[in-house]
Order: sequence, then C-alpha cells, then structure tokens
Amino acid sequence: MAESISVSKIVRTTSTLTLKDRLDHFMTRWGYRRAYHRVEPGLYSLGNPTAESPVLVTANYTLSFDALRSNLKDVDCYILVLDTKGINVWCAAGKGTFGTDELMNRIKATGLEGAVSHRKVILPQLGAAGVSAFSLKEWCGWNVEYGPVRAEDLPEYLKTHRATPAMRKVLFGLWDRIQLIPVELVSVFLAMAAASIILYFIMGLTAALAALACVLAGVVLFPVLLPYIPVKDFSAKGLILGLLVALQFAYIAFTAPGSATLNAVAAAGYLLAMPPVTAYLALNFTGCSTFTSRTGVRREIFTYIMPMAVMFGLGALIFIGLNVARFMGVA
Repeated sequence: MAESISVSKIVRTTSTLTLKDRLDHFMTRWGYRRAYHRVEPGLYSLGNPTAESPVLVTANYTLSFDALRSNLKDVDCYILVLDTKGINVWCAAGKGTFGTDELMNRIKATGLEGAVSHRKVILPQLGAAGVSAFSLKEWCGWNVEYGPVRAEDLPEYLKTHRATPAMRKVLFGLWDRIQLIPVELVSVFLAMAAASIILYFIMGLTAALAALACVLAGVVLFPVLLPYIPVKDFSAKGLILGLLVALQFAYIAFTAPGSATLNAVAAAGYLLAMPPVTAYLALNFTGCSTFTSRTGVRREIFTYIMPMAVMFGLGALIFIGLNVARFMGVA
C-alpha cells in the first residue's frame, strides 16, 4: 500500500532533538516571535513504518510535535500533523483548529489512506474536546483512538493500546507551571516597569516596589504556589496571595514617621490596590491550566472582575488623595 503514495507527501523525522530544536523551545518559552514556532502540517514518518504502523496525530506547534517525536525512540510510526496555526493540542482543541474537519481534510490531503492498511488514528487525550470520533467515522470511515495525556506514556501505551488510570490523569506539576513563568513575565514586563517608574517619581520607592511585588506575585509566585493556596477559584487564590504580599507594604506605611491617621489610610490603600492586581494576573493564568474550563473562567470573570475593579479603584483614590494632600501641604 505504501508504494502507491507520493513520497513527497511523507516527510522523514527522527526522535532526536537538535540544539536548534532546543533553542526554539527556549525562545518559545520566552514568547519570542510566538506565532513562528510551527512545523509544516502533513504526514511524517518516524523510524521505518509499515502499512500496519500506528498513526499518531498532533498539532503543528513545535513544542507539541517535538514532545511527541522525542518520546517515540525506537517506535516505527506515522505522525499526522494538523494545521492548528501554531497552537498546542489542548488550546487548539478548544479553539476548533484541532478538530474533526481539519483531521478529515488532513487525512485526505496527505494520502494517508494509501500509506497504511488500517483506518485508525491515535489522538492525544487533551485533543478529545475538538474531535468527534462518531463524525469522523461517518464522514470518512476512520476510527479514533484516544491515547494517554502525556507523550512520554505512548511507548508503553502502544504495547497494549490500553491507557492505565495514571495515563488518563491530567497533571499540572511544579515544573509544568514553572515553564510558563517566562512567557507570562515577558507579557507584563513593560507595563510593570512603566508603572514602577511612574510610581517611584510620584510616590517614592515603597510604592514602586509595591507595584513590582504585586505583579511578580501574580506571574511568578502564583504558578509556583497554585496548589497550596486553599481555595478553588484562581481569582480568590490571587486575592489571598496579593493580600499576603500587600501586608508587608501596609506595615511599612503604617509604621512610617508622621501622622498615624494618614499612615493608616496609606496602609489601607496598599491593602486595597495590590491584591486585585495579583488576582487579575491569577485569573489570566486560567488559560494556562487544564484545571479550568470555559464556563469556569466565564463564571470567575463575572464574579470577581467588578469587585477587583472596585478594590483597585478605592486604593488608587486613596493614594491620589494622599498625594494631593501632600502637594497642598495638608498632610
């Protein structure tokens, strides 16, 4: 069967990651040219596949493709890469690009039917939300098998084509979360730096450090401490973490020389303004986790955004009032 397909439609790949691949991964983690970390959609061969070899499906995001092939050492198979616009499997399944239509079209476009004798593709479990196995069977006669969550379990899975409960369990471990910090940090760096500089010249060093602290709490501390903050909603976790960070600055403001009343007002300003910033960034982190759903994120937005905006607004008004009072010589 394999002889009937055009060789130009099958690209050979290996399970070995080169220095160039690892540099690409590093740049991806830091968000550099985010849209350019793609592989060409199509059909790839790994090892020496035959007509009976399995067909594994993935996204055309380099991290997804490389995670798959690098875990398939000594496995002879085909890899069918869908055009997910450079987005990973899980996110692309939610957006519809890792979907039934693209899978069906890619099977036809690559001539996969001529490369293998069976009619079965193996999808990553996190892609299940985007692909209807029933529709694929109805439309083009192909069957879908949902593999394990993680590519590292594939060699063991392929021995029996049965996933253990551990293979089905979605994990979001410390290293998974830490790897997301650089791109989150880059996304807020300019705004964080600008806010800190402005606050330094208007309010002084403590306020500038407070701006840095509440942002860094949201993009660095929050991913690290995520499972240890004892509430469910990401926004509530962020409010708790932001409050803990703000307490240090409230204490500094409260114990500063000068009017005890004005110091207490300034301390209240830190307690009101800082936690919402951390909470907003924590809410944004829902897009990085498989622990949340669209409905869950929507509920959090409607529940927490308005209270967070009111808290931040009150804190900002306090600081504006204090600075106006100081400018007028009242405080």
